[in-house]
Amino acid sequence: MGIRHWHVPNRLTLGIKKQILRWLSGSETSDLLASGSVAATGLRAERDRLRLLLEVTNLLVSRRDLADLFQELSVAIGRTIAHEYASVSLYPDPPDGTADVRLVVLDGERRPSLEGRVFPMSAGAELAFSRGEALTYEFSWLQAHNPSVAVALAPLALESFCSIQLATAHRSLGIISVASRRPDAFGAEDVRLLRQVCAQIAIGIENGLAYDEIRRLKDQVLSEKRYLEEEILEKHGFHDIIGQSLALRRVLQQVETVAATDATVLLVGETGTGKELVARAIHDRSARRSQAFVRVNCAAIPAPLVESEMFGHERGAFTGAATARPGRFEVAHRGTLFLDEIGDLPFAVQPKLLRALQEREVERLGSNTPVRVDVRLIAATNRDLAAMVASGEFREDLFYRLNVFPVRLPPLRERRDDIPALAAHFVRKHANRLKRTFEAIPSQTIDALCGWDWPGNIRELENVIERATILATDGVLRTSLAPRDQDRGAGTHPPLDAVQREAILTTLRASRGVVGGPDGAAARLGLKRTTLQARMRKLGIGRPQY
Repeated sequence: MGIRHWHVPNRLTLGIKKQILRWLSGSETSDLLASGSVAATGLRAERDRLRLLLEVTNLLVSRRDLADLFQELSVAIGRTIAHEYASVSLYPDPPDGTADVRLVVLDGERRPSLEGRVFPMSAGAELAFSRGEALTYEFSWLQAHNPSVAVALAPLALESFCSIQLATAHRSLGIISVASRRPDAFGAEDVRLLRQVCAQIAIGIENGLAYDEIRRLKDQVLSEKRYLEEEILEKHGFHDIIGQSLALRRVLQQVETVAATDATVLLVGETGTGKELVARAIHDRSARRSQAFVRVNCAAIPAPLVESEMFGHERGAFTGAATARPGRFEVAHRGTLFLDEIGDLPFAVQPKLLRALQEREVERLGSNTPVRVDVRLIAATNRDLAAMVASGEFREDLFYRLNVFPVRLPPLRERRDDIPALAAHFVRKHANRLKRTFEAIPSQTIDALCGWDWPGNIRELENVIERATILATDGVLRTSLAPRDQDRGAGTHPPLDAVQREAILTTLRASRGVVGGPDGAAARLGLKRTTLQARMRKLGIGRPQY
């Protein structure tokens, strides 16, 4: 459990405070203390205890930082109850069904080696503390009931201990302990005082946890609102998946199959094939549809800021971090996180992404406290991740973690039956924006569109339709693709890129999608593997899936 902050209501009424102050400073008290009687000794002890309770109350009201509060509490208790070591052992929040506790050392010579460690609690110790009674014991009892804690505390040579459960009417929070090198150091009065102090501290911790949870939920709601507003402002290519081709129906069938699960999905396809649209379709058909869909373009974020953007940062974590900010993982908690262009994720960030996926927790920059996240991941890429793994550009373990349910999105040239419907959709979209009317798309224009290879896929098709809509001042939709096709049929030479593209595709089919190796496409073309991969990226060619 990490450091927490809270507000604590003042449980001591003004009347009780005044009564305590009269006891501490009244003339009757001074006279009795001066007399040196037995009653004066008892009164002096009672005065010290009342002073401690008042000081604890003031600390709980005035301190928000848990670390500072606990240190001052240890000092205050030490003035009344002598001890050489003090700690608070906190239960998990929320409780996870185990008895493990995280140690927050208040005072001790070996604090750096103990701070933040998690210790299991034995059945005997748990039973003793669950009764809500104070427990005084020797080091031998600790060795018998909590050997892991005894081993950690052995170098301190502590002899006697006093532990009291921190509990409110609603829940058990943990245990506060003090220890001394003197045997039998804690008497009945010390125990009574510690119980009173613990009752106040427990109320403060409970209110602090509630305040911290409210603040966390508020930050998450604000972050989700900000990201959703950004998504609304973005212009998406279309609002639903358009087409009835066999290739598209196969993709939609896979979407229906995997959407009902929480499995990680890897969308593979050339640029412009609608990977984000398919990712949204998976999210909308899942049980997380009412939660956030958070998109991250790994290629659009500067490399030094990727980690902060993904996992968040604390205030002062780096220059310019004026405030704490949750990362995209925290914003997508209980929702879906879509990592677009995952192949462009910096290599240094890949191990942290793998850990976040495996452990389901992240750590903000500048913090050592893990934050639990429940995120469904969808990744997308137009690059050959398997080839990147072979060349050392992408982690193999992360690739296998992402490649749980791969879905290949077909390029537009493999679903030519959908081109007329897509073209009609884009014509309506841009005609409405330009306030123009088109009765229909001429057949020769449709033929030209269906005969094009579309290296830029659906994105390129929309750009061509938008340009044609702008130029169609006479109400007739034409496209510049038709002359190129006619020239090609008249015997002119096709463009060099088209020739190279066809040669690469033919070779990839012959090598069954293998790029490297002695029998790969690169060797057959007489090129280096990296040269061929660069050319494939330029031409928008993805490795076929066989």
